[in-house]
This record gives sequence, structure tokens and C-alpha cells, in this order.
Amino acid sequence: MISSLRGTVLSASGGTAVIEVGGVGFSVQLTPDHVLSLRIGDEAFVMTSLIVREDALSLFGFADVEQLQVFELLTGVSGVGPKSAIGVLSVLSPDQIAEAVAADDDAPFRKVSGIGPKTAKLIVVSLSGKLVVTRRAPVARASAAPSSVGDSVLVALVGLGWPEKVAAEAVAEVITDTDEKLRDSVQTLLRLTLARLGPAKQTGRV
Repeated sequence: MISSLRGTVLSASGGTAVIEVGGVGFSVQLTPDHVLSLRIGDEAFVMTSLIVREDALSLFGFADVEQLQVFELLTGVSGVGPKSAIGVLSVLSPDQIAEAVAADDDAPFRKVSGIGPKTAKLIVVSLSGKLVVTRRAPVARASAAPSSVGDSVLVALVGLGWPEKVAAEAVAEVITDTDEKLRDSVQTLLRLTLARLGPAKQTGRV
């Protein structure tokens, strides 16, 4: 299972980027806004979801854990494949998706190419009660500070020996529960996340 990639951007266009890790180039499907944020030759870090099909292996990448979690929820909806799910995230931020579901409003999903009225309604019904509005701004905004702060904290926790999945879940929980001003600081978010993980969980470090 490939849960994340950190490496050099070899190419980035359309909805795909190639990221070289240890001499191997991984083709990753991303939202158009995410692709535009990448620069060839720069280092990139993406959370990933590997989709296994009989005839293909497809890797989808995300700027943060929140996007990844929403993607996985969307692909769990009948009739929504990974390409449709990434299409939804190309148009709507996780917060906008959560707000639409909470309001029982399927109109935003009907605006997504490939999502028909029945599937849009099914998304709202299936995701009801599974999403929380964090009141973070959309990924496409001018400042991506919270996302980069969360990524920095995740890298720090993994460096301290925490399993990536455990660390990612803890960071996501703290971001959801913490005031926006506090989560803009790497030091503060790291301290809060370590407190959330707690000493009892340290026995699970690897």
C-alpha cells in the first residue's frame, strides 16, 4: 500500500504529475489546482490512495489528509468511481462538500462533470453524518498555510517514530477541533497533536 510520496516533480500537466522517489517515477492523478501548484524540479509531498483494478493500478494524490479522507468516502458511494471522486474534489473543497451534505443539498454535486442527479442525491445520503465542517478555506485559495502546516507536523511526527497512519489521523482530528489561528502554527499544532496522541499510544511507535 502506497500511502504517501515525497520526491522530485518530473512533470505536471492536466490532472497528472510524475513524482520521482528513489529513482522510480510514480504517475499520480491529482486535482487540476494541485497540479498547477507543483513546479518541475521541486520536491513535492502528497498523501495517496492506490486503486487496484483487474487491468490497472492507479495512484491518486492529495494535498492533505482531509482531501484523502473525503476521496475515500466518495469512492465508497455506489456509482462513484475514483475519477468521479477526484472530479468532485476538483470542483468542491472538503468543507464545501461537508456543508452541502449537512444541508441535504445535492445541487453542488450535480455541477460536477459525470455526476448525474441520482448519483448526486446518493452522495448526499451516503455521506450524511460522516463529514464535519472544519471551516478551513478551499484548497484553491491564495494562502495554503493550514495544509502546509499540517504536512509539516505530519512529517515531524513520522520523524519522531510515529506510524504515518496514526500520526495523520491525529493531525486531522486536531485540525478539526482547533481554532484556525492556533492551527496556523507548526509548533502549536505539533504540541496539540502530541497531546492528542498521548503517552499511552507511544508504545505503538515503530
